[in-house]
Amino acid sequence: MNAKATSYNRRWWMLPVLSLSLLLIEVDMTIVNVALPTIQREFGSSASTIQWLVDSYVLVFAGMLLFMGSIGDRFGRKRALQVGLVLFAVASAAGAQAANIEQLIVARLAMGAAAALIMPATLAIIVDAFPQEEQLKAIAVWSGAAVLGVPTGPVLGGWLLSQFYWGSVFYVVVPVAAVALVAGLFLVPESRDPRPARFDWLGALLSVGVLSAFVYAIIEAPEQGLLAAGVDGAFVAAAALALAFVLHELRTPDPLLDVRLFLNRGLSVSYAAITLTFGSMVGMLFLLTQYFQFAQGYSPLQSGLRTGPMAFGFVVGAAFADKLVKRYSARKIMTAGLLLAAAAFAAVSQAVGDAPFAALAASLFAMGFSLSFVVTPATASVMAAVPGRNVGVGSALNDTARQVGAALGIAALGSLAKAFYSAQVAVPAGLPPAMAAPAKDSVGGANAVAGSVGGALGDALQSAAAGAFADATAVAMIAAAAVALVIAAIVMHLMPASDESAEVSPVPEAEFAGVAPE
Repeated sequence: MNAKATSYNRRWWMLPVLSLSLLLIEVDMTIVNVALPTIQREFGSSASTIQWLVDSYVLVFAGMLLFMGSIGDRFGRKRALQVGLVLFAVASAAGAQAANIEQLIVARLAMGAAAALIMPATLAIIVDAFPQEEQLKAIAVWSGAAVLGVPTGPVLGGWLLSQFYWGSVFYVVVPVAAVALVAGLFLVPESRDPRPARFDWLGALLSVGVLSAFVYAIIEAPEQGLLAAGVDGAFVAAAALALAFVLHELRTPDPLLDVRLFLNRGLSVSYAAITLTFGSMVGMLFLLTQYFQFAQGYSPLQSGLRTGPMAFGFVVGAAFADKLVKRYSARKIMTAGLLLAAAAFAAVSQAVGDAPFAALAASLFAMGFSLSFVVTPATASVMAAVPGRNVGVGSALNDTARQVGAALGIAALGSLAKAFYSAQVAVPAGLPPAMAAPAKDSVGGANAVAGSVGGALGDALQSAAAGAFADATAVAMIAAAAVALVIAAIVMHLMPASDESAEVSPVPEAEFAGVAPE
């Protein structure tokens, strides 16, 4: 039996392995968040240093995606996945045993590089192994795993911290990675570019520089301010490197990424849709987890559980997305999904505050349900525009949209909410000026001050901060709704009407480089 036939026969057994690998790295992006206060107390580190536990992972992950996707195309996508899983597990175990915060940050850097190997390989293997008529359904499952990982991290992290020490949020990765590694040895076929050209080292280095500088600027802008020298310098560097990258890719005979692909409206519109919708979703969850903990007083575990309806809604919607796209076209379904998402964002804005949780849960379910109609066909459209021999780079391109979108969403919606909170929070009279400043800076700072003050004054401050942050979250959700409407208009007018934009081109049989086990 040839490799192509064998991979097809085992494709539905393979899909859970790839989804588990993706879920692993998505969970790790959020599981550390709930452990940050504990780790800060453990090592006596500053808040800014601790924040780099999150930022270092995202920075390396996003920065190396195109490079690692190209490595998978050239040397084997299964090999990239397996090496990534091993590196991810080893780095996680090393992080759990870190003796200081510097060692832990280095471990997170290694985990980000490993994630950049894993994520593009998973989608590239799916496109290789599934026949064209089943690819939308498989991509829907893959996308569902990515979305499910976002709320799973805080839930799992909250439970682990209630039972074990801080290192457990890193150790938990090891057995899961081991399961995915062993199962992948038997179920995942190898594939690669059968005719690899000369590797574009300069393009690879420029892509890492562009993405790293841009993501760094996005991360630091809310903290330092848009006009800070470091932020402006990073944006300028990103723009200069991007121009150099485009000029080099247009001139070289063997580009890392054929930038002319963006002339394909299906790819460019879908790429924008993935970036902005994923950013809005992650930015919303970033604010809601703070709202549940700081404004509602829930634990990290309880907060994580309350974001669950959105993931459930996405899974339910993904079950129908492929059928609807095939019947009505990607353009119509994506537009409908974005219009529904705008309504869901608006509903969330009304549900925060004094509304019962059932109203917020229904809004979050609707949010996940509607976004599944955007992410699934948009992902397929991006992959459809990339030649089959370069599906690893295509997958990395899609994954870059998600990671850059996530960083943008947190920065933009987080900054908007912070500005509105600071302007609206009413600090009670009698609070010393030295305490009023941190109380007006953030809801977390207000809660800390309220706890130290205590009594009626502390209760009044906590109540004022909770109300102001609920209002700030509502304003950010209205902004997200407006973004969804803009994207809907773009998709409706610029997305190709043909169903071809939602289909992924089949990969020639020669693409498969190895034979899966019988």
